[in-house]
Amino acid sequence: MSDLPRKAVTRTAKLAALPLGIAGRATWGFGKRIVGESAELVGRELQQRTADQLFKVLGELKGGAMKFGQALSVFESALPEEVAGPYRAALTKLQEAAPPMPTRTVHAVLEERLGEGWQKLFLEFEDKPAAAASIGQVHRGVWHDGREVAVKVQYPGAGEALLSDLNQLSRFSRLLGPLIPGMDIKPLITELKDRVSEELDYGLESQAQQAHAEEFTNDPDVVVPQVVHQSDQVLVTEWMDGIPLSEIISDGTPEQRDRAGQLLARFLFSGPARTGLLHADPHPGNFRLLPCGPEGEDDWRLGVLDFGTVDRLPGGLPATIGESLRMTLDGEAEAVYELLCTEGFVKKTIELDPDAVMDYLLPIIEPAQVEEFTFTRGWMRSQAARIADPRSPAYQLGKQLNLPPSYLLIHRVTLSTIGVLCQLGATVRLREELEEWLPGFVPEGPADGEEAVAEA
Repeated sequence: MSDLPRKAVTRTAKLAALPLGIAGRATWGFGKRIVGESAELVGRELQQRTADQLFKVLGELKGGAMKFGQALSVFESALPEEVAGPYRAALTKLQEAAPPMPTRTVHAVLEERLGEGWQKLFLEFEDKPAAAASIGQVHRGVWHDGREVAVKVQYPGAGEALLSDLNQLSRFSRLLGPLIPGMDIKPLITELKDRVSEELDYGLESQAQQAHAEEFTNDPDVVVPQVVHQSDQVLVTEWMDGIPLSEIISDGTPEQRDRAGQLLARFLFSGPARTGLLHADPHPGNFRLLPCGPEGEDDWRLGVLDFGTVDRLPGGLPATIGESLRMTLDGEAEAVYELLCTEGFVKKTIELDPDAVMDYLLPIIEPAQVEEFTFTRGWMRSQAARIADPRSPAYQLGKQLNLPPSYLLIHRVTLSTIGVLCQLGATVRLREELEEWLPGFVPEGPADGEEAVAEA
């Protein structure tokens, strides 16, 4: 196994092979049909081969290629079932693993960043990586004070690789678009590029993780590992066991699915309210389900990893989100439209029918209309189809709406989390979490004293 491919020409060649490979397999499929094989069987085999090549290349390259694959993976539930089937296994692989960095490279980084005697910091250190991600891989060890730790080591050249991959993928965005019908790939890649420098900075990641770890200490629902040590390209945190969410998606019990979904929704909305930070990388590889909560062995808690990408929201999620959601549920079309115009969701040069905007929004917020909602791939696909169909009024209206830059990351994180909930097939009391944590969702009533005066 060679080091992380760093030369732009090498990485570009690998990525450039993707559209060529797709075209080649289409020709192969046409030939198979000419000799009389079933179009359905050939199509299925074609999809499987495409998936295998796509995610093999993305996983091997790590960097921006793998980051892009992980971002796509949470939208898998929006794909039509006949397309999603062949891709699902390949997508899941990306969420948990990638080819490892050679041991000699790992040791070189540790020696450069922790000093020549780095081995003395550990009672044990496993050379075989426990997990691999887009810009680094994780090794299990025992810190010198006896704590079990996760040691995240950044790939040399990761920054260059990230930008090279994302620039190249941006050129292919029109070819890659059909992977997720109805989703514009180019803005997703642009936003990933904007986050590169932040994600490479383990100092920022350390601060974000420690802020969450301190806030959620002894929390009955959420567990965040404490930071043990941090330096450039190396981050050491407490080790966390548990069942990866990808395994719950594939093999979990209904009880595990529902509990994981509820806690995921709780963390999405409570995190910004409690820490002023939004965990912005919600793919299943970053979450674990941990047994033995406060209520006993069957009381599961949610373990959260990887704080390399966060949105800094000092006041929590914008109250505009909660206010517009509440007013939409109450049928206040004019007020919702006015608020969307004020916040820049409708540009000044555009004029829309408030009732048409309401018709566009209501199906999307269906999970907040009821006491509990079962998220399914079918529901996600129906929403994607409604918004992606050029013949649909929702498609025509959606093209005229605008997403202000300050809401870009919030929007992607929310959509990604909903995608994971649909992969889980979880029944979630979403409205309960909104009422507890989302600013503006519950209208502010009069203070107790004012209410008493009014009654008198």
